[in-house]
Amino acid sequence: MSKSDLAQMVEAFGRLAAAGFTMGTEWQAVHEICQAHEGETPFDWGHALCHRIEGEDWNADYWYRRAGKKRAAGTVTEEWSVMKAELSEQL
Repeated sequence: MSKSDLAQMVEAFGRLAAAGFTMGTEWQAVHEICQAHEGETPFDWGHALCHRIEGEDWNADYWYRRAGKKRAAGTVTEEWSVMKAELSEQL
């Protein structure tokens, strides 16, 4: 995993957050980035958040397990805040 790939995902999630975590073009962009890096923990975590946003908790939970994470009890916005802080440390 390159830092530029990770930065690309973080930036794409930032645009998705600015769009209110709604389904659409920004969601699709993040999802495609995560799919392209399947098997890499940060991207599997991002994939989980994508499916949480989509409302597919069963699918999200699969990706959380792959990432070694658990679905956060708070909102998507709160989870993104925690995720962003953790991923930013890797950049």
